[in-house]
Amino acid sequence: MYSDKLKKHSDYQWYIEPFGNMHVPFIMFGDDTIIKTLDEKVYEQGINVACLPGIVRASYAMPDAHWGYGFPIGGVAAFDPEKGGVISAGGVGFDISCGVRAILTNLTFSDFEPLKNKLADALARRIPAGVGSTGRLRLSNREIDEMLVGGAQWAIERGYGSKQDLERIEENGVIRDAQPRFVSDHAKQRQSDEVGTLGSGNHYLEVQKVVEIFDDKTAKAFGLRQDDIVVSIHCGSRGLGHQVATDFLPRMLKAAQQAGIELPERDLACAPINSDVGQQYLGAMRAAGNCAIANRQVLMHLVRQVFSEIAPKADLKLLYDVSHNTCKAEEHNIDGKTKKLFVHRKGATRAFGPGHPSLPNDIKASGQPVLIGGTMGTASYILAGMEKNMTLSFGSCSHGAGRAMSRKQATKKWTGKDLVNSLAQKGIIIKGTSFRGIAEEAPLAYKDVSVVADATEKAELAKKVAKLVPLICVKG
Repeated sequence: MYSDKLKKHSDYQWYIEPFGNMHVPFIMFGDDTIIKTLDEKVYEQGINVACLPGIVRASYAMPDAHWGYGFPIGGVAAFDPEKGGVISAGGVGFDISCGVRAILTNLTFSDFEPLKNKLADALARRIPAGVGSTGRLRLSNREIDEMLVGGAQWAIERGYGSKQDLERIEENGVIRDAQPRFVSDHAKQRQSDEVGTLGSGNHYLEVQKVVEIFDDKTAKAFGLRQDDIVVSIHCGSRGLGHQVATDFLPRMLKAAQQAGIELPERDLACAPINSDVGQQYLGAMRAAGNCAIANRQVLMHLVRQVFSEIAPKADLKLLYDVSHNTCKAEEHNIDGKTKKLFVHRKGATRAFGPGHPSLPNDIKASGQPVLIGGTMGTASYILAGMEKNMTLSFGSCSHGAGRAMSRKQATKKWTGKDLVNSLAQKGIIIKGTSFRGIAEEAPLAYKDVSVVADATEKAELAKKVAKLVPLICVKG
């Protein structure tokens, strides 16, 4: 068993030293409980990632890590193109730039409570959700290409939000160097009517209540107060992102073979960053990232419309939007030198510390807002990036609770109807398009998000700022 090789470095950091074909160690963040219950497959996948060429410093797994496709979900790895570093579709994930957007409302719980049922019904009507869900937008081929280049800015130029929103989106709402020409026609066709839709699986739109503040100063900078109402949107690039990954995986297998790269498993298909396939995937992946950001921008506009009709007092302002299935070209300090690295974060959130030049000026001193989503029956957390984390894990941290059992296992244990009824008794309104989908996302099918958030903070990856609980959840 690979876990037998695990060594405890500190209470919240564990190592497997390089052996076999590993170039770097595998580092896992988490407390004793997380480590003891970790799937053995996570160790295997983390070790496999450490065998890829050009990897820098370590292969990492965040406290919410679980088994994934190629890379573990919750996996982080950075590659140096000057040392034969690679780009891997499995290290980004199929739902490219899936992420979370947190929105302030200027409402308190007492403002919200009388409007709860009306808001739930209106959001369920207005927000397209579910497998194959489509929105009101119907994009031509030209418009799709414009969206893939323009991201949230494209959406705002068409009336879906304001320029102020861009300041609170990772990379200011536009991922540069996107190349729509490397996105297949089939991928574009799948997205022609899916902009402004949630999709299915673990995606959601939640209306939440702030129930606890851990850091008064940072919470104030973020605009968070006890009893505030916040809206969170969790979704990604829908069919387009999935198709980009599907299209490039066989090409990467061939590229790896041509480059003489021995893959520990086929799911780690990759291509040298500087190869034609590597550069084409980067261009297509960035385009899919803009698709995801535009998607969340349009969804926020729909949410604003609902609130303006039912709760006119509301003033919805974006706190932050950050993706957690990405590969970004970033500058990091390696052995005293600034290096351009390609940082894969699969089910892991960017968590840059205070003062980072990419952060908005009004919250730069506080660190980047980090959004850890929970489940429809548990809490979510807002954290802030910590300076030390820039060297711990390339400024990365947990993105959610992390699954504790498969979707198939969950549907054998729970029914969607029973979950809706039991959560209603706790004051949580669930609006879903499929009872099966709700059962698959049962709260107890996930790890304890509070344990994950605590471990994230104690490992010094990000500090807790606020805890939120769900009041309304719209799911596919």
